[in-house]
Amino acid sequence: MRLTFSRLADRRPVETVVERDDGVVFAMRGAGGGADLPHDLVHALVETELGMADGIWGCVADGVVWGSMRHVSGRQPPHAAERSARLKRERAAAIQRAEGVADLVARSARGAPVLPGEAAGLGLPPERLTAAADALADAGRRWRALPVGETWTLDWRAPVSSRGRPPAPPASRPRGRRRGR
Repeated sequence: MRLTFSRLADRRPVETVVERDDGVVFAMRGAGGGADLPHDLVHALVETELGMADGIWGCVADGVVWGSMRHVSGRQPPHAAERSARLKRERAAAIQRAEGVADLVARSARGAPVLPGEAAGLGLPPERLTAAADALADAGRRWRALPVGETWTLDWRAPVSSRGRPPAPPASRPRGRRRGR
């Protein structure tokens, strides 16, 4: 799945282009903008770094369509709305966990306080959370350096771990394309 985030000058809602592997394309509005990493990019980076295949983006890859998503092109599979609703119900706990993990890692990356009990409650090794926060802090620096109007494209794939090792980071790169090209 390919995700394209546009760097905006201010904190207007960010519109992300989501190109699923089945050829369906959505535009997704989300929080962020300006110098701050878009919330949805935070999720993509954190979920991949920590191997969370059942997080927000794993759900989208599997057919979930959030209320913030607008269909742009491509034929959706039969019963897509029903599948989306079913996956949301089935994965409610995983989605809630993904929100908590992304929030904690983002706060840690910014140097904001994180209580020891918060991290312990996630069931992830502290060194993996620290590595994810370091990776997110680096991504934040790259995002701030990205000129306004340019895009960051991330080729997201479901994290797969081998022998318990964390997955490789996603192919992610700021691009020199301007909006509207």
